[in-house]
Amino acid sequence: MKIEDIKKIAVLGSGIMGSGIAECAAKAGYKVVMTDVSDELVKHGIDNIKTSVNRIVNKGKITKADADAALNRIKGTTDVREAARDAQVVIEAISEDIGLKKRVFKELDAICPKESVIASNTSAIMITDLASATKRGDRFIGMHFFSPAQIMKLVEIIKGAETSEETFQLIRDLSVKFNKVPIAVNDAPGFFTTRYITACAAEAIRLFESRIAGLKDIDTMCKLAFNFPAGPIELRTSLV
Repeated sequence: MKIEDIKKIAVLGSGIMGSGIAECAAKAGYKVVMTDVSDELVKHGIDNIKTSVNRIVNKGKITKADADAALNRIKGTTDVREAARDAQVVIEAISEDIGLKKRVFKELDAICPKESVIASNTSAIMITDLASATKRGDRFIGMHFFSPAQIMKLVEIIKGAETSEETFQLIRDLSVKFNKVPIAVNDAPGFFTTRYITACAAEAIRLFESRIAGLKDIDTMCKLAFNFPAGPIELRTSLV
């Protein structure tokens, strides 16, 4: 499959990450079906997208016409089959629960067309492990966005042990279509970004425990000395 073949993207999960990813896909011109376990959650996700899109319209970063067109490309549903049965790419953004993810991937594997690619937004679970729940290891990949997904530029792309080069190139090209900067990393627990920020937070806590500096002071120093937008303690807390 090539980037030109992608017409529809299914997004599993309508929370902060799922709705942000759905917004990225819709603004890139794709038909998007976003799904979750209840109508209430789906509606909340759609409302979040509308609020986000209206915000950038008010800032003059997108026209009202383009915003309306993007919103019209998004549909919400609680029916996973409806979302995934004819999608060329499925992006999973559900809870960071390996058992739940594997059950969902097994179901998706049976629903999706044989050529479809499944991507996981997991921030820590090995892609090779998640792919083992399917029979399409060559078309399974990690596509790790950062919150808020509609704003943050990086997409960390992780190849599992069986991920094909064709799948990698497709998801890299799709990330560029989403106006993101894709960077490839090797498969390992936590990949690069999660391990890095965890190490920063752990060292900050050790410094606090050694009474070298207070927690708020550590965050403030990191922001003022290194130009971090957020300190390691407050950033790690926001990710939990």
